[in-house]
Amino acid sequence: QVTLVESGGGLVQAGGSLRLSCAFSGRVFSHAGWFRQTPGHEREFVADINWLAGSTYYADSVNDRFTISRDKTRNTAYLQMNRLKPDDTAVYYCAAMWDGSWDSWGQGTQVTVSS
Repeated sequence: QVTLVESGGGLVQAGGSLRLSCAFSGRVFSHAGWFRQTPGHEREFVADINWLAGSTYYADSVNDRFTISRDKTRNTAYLQMNRLKPDDTAVYYCAAMWDGSWDSWGQGTQVTVSS
């Protein structure tokens, strides 16, 4: 099991920026990812990063606005969110992948973008 602790959510105006952080501890994992969820909807993929190689992948809806990164020395992943839109309002979750499955999740952090 991997323990994940998120921070950095909050309220921001449209066009603004926020950076989310996720601190990992416990066993090894292959990828770190960010997901988001709004009431009445399924959790959706936002971005992920290969922990060793650093390669990244993004959902089309956030490409060119969000950047995922990681600091291996701090065992922390980040999600830099720029040019935020009201549609980005959601609870954001970080997750860890092992053996092809997202099997560990953080508690979630609220991001609210006002118009």
